[in-house]
Amino acid sequence: MSTPLGPAFWRLYAASAVSNLADGVIRVALPLLAATLTRDPVQVAALSSLAFLPWLLFALPAGAVVDRVDRKRAMAAANVVRALALGALAVTALTGTTSLPALYAVAFAIGVAETFYDSAARAMLPQVVTREQLDRGNGLLTTAEEASQGFLGAPLGSVLFALAVAAPLLGTAGGFLLAAVLVLGIAGRHRPARADGPPTTIRRDVAEGVGWLWRHRFLRGLTLVSAATALVQSMTTGVLVLYALDDLGVEEAGYGLLLTTAGVGSVLGGLTAAPLAGRIGRTATLVAGSVIAALATLGMAATGNAVVAGLLFGAGAAGVMFWNVLTMSLRQALIPEVLFGRVQGGYRTLVWGGIPLGALAGGLLADATSVPTVFAVSGAGLLVLSLVLWWLLAVHRDLVDTAFAAGPQPATA
Repeated sequence: MSTPLGPAFWRLYAASAVSNLADGVIRVALPLLAATLTRDPVQVAALSSLAFLPWLLFALPAGAVVDRVDRKRAMAAANVVRALALGALAVTALTGTTSLPALYAVAFAIGVAETFYDSAARAMLPQVVTREQLDRGNGLLTTAEEASQGFLGAPLGSVLFALAVAAPLLGTAGGFLLAAVLVLGIAGRHRPARADGPPTTIRRDVAEGVGWLWRHRFLRGLTLVSAATALVQSMTTGVLVLYALDDLGVEEAGYGLLLTTAGVGSVLGGLTAAPLAGRIGRTATLVAGSVIAALATLGMAATGNAVVAGLLFGAGAAGVMFWNVLTMSLRQALIPEVLFGRVQGGYRTLVWGGIPLGALAGGLLADATSVPTVFAVSGAGLLVLSLVLWWLLAVHRDLVDTAFAAGPQPATA
């Protein structure tokens, strides 16, 4: 019988669920708001680029900061910043002064806050659960994340947007404030214990984390494969709203329903990732998820039927969730707790930093060709990267299989 996860985990779970619900609403509302201002695919895709650009610029310093401070306070502060930014955008919506520059600025500010929130949240999980509970804890957290963002947040965001442009902005601002209050309710201090010695600088801390990641052969390879996958996959992100509205012919509410199918797939993938890995192994589960995501993206390029596209989108999301749950647990098992924020910052700099580049590339490709072409190119690239992932996991099979049986691996593992 599995050990109960404990009250600290469930408080973290509640705070994350509320925060991700707000995040899901805004991820629908902002692209819809952009589409009311322009139908230029490059300008619409630029919104996704600016939302993820902070990961390229701030993931490393954010990781160093969360290795120095109480992580629950970092999460609360980040959510307060997001609430203030969305409140300011809501004012422009109410006064009829919304513009693309204002929308871009808010998307960028939210992204900066997210680098601190997500770095702290991921680093905090190993502090509230045991090592053998990591897969289960990550599965529940990522399932709640995807259910809140896609299954609940996506349709709620589209409905609120249809009622009034300012409604989803004000609602999410309130949601982020509530999440900040919830996370502060977690008992205890969650500041990592650092070794005694002279004070260090942020720059030195960042260098230590990046150096550790670079010397770890498996995690270095996983980071590079993950970064390439994120870049190729995000080519479709910036033009997804145009794919739904123009190629599938759905309305704004239909766009929310399309994202809901991804939420359903993500929930199913999050709930089944850990049990499936226990049955067929981590390598097989990770590669299967990668292949499913690739084939689903290729299928979306070939159909103009909204129902078929929704089913494919959901299947692809389930495959992505296999990756998200299992690779996160691997990193948490292999990286020393005191270094986690910094090493994770290096990982996220490359992985999430590739997302704005991919989104912009997708917008440029769509402008030069068509939106379905973007999905075809992305799917083909993901299929190639699935083979690279299989090779990497096969080479390091012993390390992957034993990651949860012992302490963190040495830097050169």
